Amino acid sequence: MTSFPEAARIALGDSQLRHNLRNATTTIRDKRARVVAEVPDWDELREAGRAIKADVMRRLDEYLLQFEESVQAAGGQVHWARDGAEANAIVLDVARAHDVTEVVKVKSLTTDEIGLNEALAAGGVHAIETDFAELILQLDGDWPSHILVPAIHRNRSEIRDLFMRTIADGRELSDDPRELADTARLYLREKFLDAKVGVSGANFGIAETGTLVVVESEGNGRMCTTLPPVLVTVLGIEKLLPTFADLEVFLQLLPRSSTGERMNPYTSLWTGVTIGDGPQEFHVVLLDNGRTRVLSDQVGRQALHCIRCSACLNVCPVYRRTGGHAYGSVYPGPIGAILTPQLRGVANAKSLPYASSLCGACYEVCPVKIDIPSVLLHLRAQTEKDVAERIAMRSLARIFGNVRLYEWAQRLARAGEGPARRVPGPLASWTQTRDLKPFAKETFREWWSRERGA
Repeated sequence: MTSFPEAARIALGDSQLRHNLRNATTTIRDKRARVVAEVPDWDELREAGRAIKADVMRRLDEYLLQFEESVQAAGGQVHWARDGAEANAIVLDVARAHDVTEVVKVKSLTTDEIGLNEALAAGGVHAIETDFAELILQLDGDWPSHILVPAIHRNRSEIRDLFMRTIADGRELSDDPRELADTARLYLREKFLDAKVGVSGANFGIAETGTLVVVESEGNGRMCTTLPPVLVTVLGIEKLLPTFADLEVFLQLLPRSSTGERMNPYTSLWTGVTIGDGPQEFHVVLLDNGRTRVLSDQVGRQALHCIRCSACLNVCPVYRRTGGHAYGSVYPGPIGAILTPQLRGVANAKSLPYASSLCGACYEVCPVKIDIPSVLLHLRAQTEKDVAERIAMRSLARIFGNVRLYEWAQRLARAGEGPARRVPGPLASWTQTRDLKPFAKETFREWWSRERGA
């Protein structure tokens, strides 16, 4: 995994990327602010969402067993997967059992996390992404850079050129969004009608009833979960809600926080198998893939509360300038900076907890009150420090722990005149782009001693 500073440096050099990100995030952020302002009890809803997710984390073992029992009682089949390899093998086995070479797929970060498309391709099965943005990325061999808007780094002229190379059948296209959407619709409609197997993730799974929930804006999810006779849903184990009534809270929080809408255009719910209506064979794959390890961390487990709304990305000053690819994960932005290191192991993503200014904007907009800045600091404490940093920290600890050394260091720091243009040693790279402001001529302690002595 490329370190965040290296990847971000490349992204910062792409002016078109920064332009695309600025336009898209500003639009979404403004829409969100307007619809949130309409809700008088928004903070109470956020607290309710936080409390429900915290309860799920405390009693996850109970809720998982209840969910399994509910799905089976409704005619579905439940599979348990310890990691991505097991989950991918289960989905591939279902596809092979029905002798298919193509499946239609709903946008799903969970399946992106485990590389499901690549695993299916290696087994001779092509997964067709049906979300408009995901289709764009798939056709060009690209990968998502935003949780909600995966192709946020692309503009419509780029999409027009891509469609003319791939699915326009030789037709000339304009960059009008309606024409581009129609082109994708014509391509996908045939795929939907021919599909024997559909694959989805889910926003929520309800332990009480075994119900799965997908919210989306285009209708492709509805097509994938109703037309194919076989449906496989890959569900991260943290996505459960205890009761059907709990869904009321999240169907108010999620659309406002994600798309700036009062409700999603399509909210699809399905429970097991209903004879003559929808898929007649239904599988749920319950995915761990590091989640129980995250659950064991009393501070870090907050990351599992995430409902994938992307509000934190749209307000983050770091994300808005670097985009999602710099994070090296399907989970970009502030939530990715705390979730990815925990899922992969901090040692395997040690630069991500530092991909933040700690401004706190992400916490302010999070619909379930994940204290992302606190988790970032918690993870930073776990990262392995290099030799120079360890020496510097030990030296500072000794100085701060001794009054005489501390006062001596203050006097030494005041020896220079004016702002420091260049600082030698480990701080040299820091002052390449910043001036170190001059220290005050008198410390508070010195002022206090002088005034009290007078």
